[in-house]
Amino acid sequence: MTDVAAKAAELLRLHTDPELLTVVNVWDAITAKVVASTPGTKALATASHSIAASHGYPDGEAIPRDLMIEAVGLIARSVDLPVSADLEGGYGDAGGTIARAIDVGIVGANLEDQMKPLADSVRAVEAAVAAGEKAGIPFVLNARTDAFLRAGDRDREEVLADAIERGRAYLGAGAACFFVPGRLDETTVGRIVEALGEQRISIIGAPGSIPLSTAQRLGVARVSYGPFSQNVALTALQKLVEDVHGGGGLPADMRFLN
Repeated sequence: MTDVAAKAAELLRLHTDPELLTVVNVWDAITAKVVASTPGTKALATASHSIAASHGYPDGEAIPRDLMIEAVGLIARSVDLPVSADLEGGYGDAGGTIARAIDVGIVGANLEDQMKPLADSVRAVEAAVAAGEKAGIPFVLNARTDAFLRAGDRDREEVLADAIERGRAYLGAGAACFFVPGRLDETTVGRIVEALGEQRISIIGAPGSIPLSTAQRLGVARVSYGPFSQNVALTALQKLVEDVHGGGGLPADMRFLN
């Protein structure tokens, strides 16, 4: 457990360091190795959507928990860097799921609130934090709210207030970071950081997101890319197929990475 504890401590340091942590999400051993070996990479994060898709399941805890744990464990064993796993909503057992993830080498995790009642979501965060404490490691919980993703036609100010309330509650329950996915503009990100503190929130790099330089200036802790990294890879694959069908072939800038 000493090695796992050291990786957890390093992942926590990367989140609290003033320098923005960027993680390009992976979904299997080869993507983990490629990303980990690329200069500048300091930690890895898995994408549950991408792992589920690679096994033939839709997103949303449709992939069995055993298979998800097996997948993230393989990724953790494939690299020397700290690995944070996207464990969706914790499969109805946040503490048990986090404990199992720690057993296979995971030192941080995303945990979705899925906009469940706040009290229920806080209990899930507390259970996840307790699992890390029981294992004796500074587990880096990135507690996620779906407030913006599920906002629908709600007033934007109400959604922002809801997100901030949940962020305060999750951080107060021991989460290391508060994840707010969605296409957030600079003003919204700035207001969340102002309310919760610098190096306490993480956001997703989606099409139309604020630049990394802006996230750094605002005091964001981490930017990840969720399933978008898999979509970039699949786009390259589809373009290759289109080129081959059109009489072409491999791109001249192809790299031999495995």
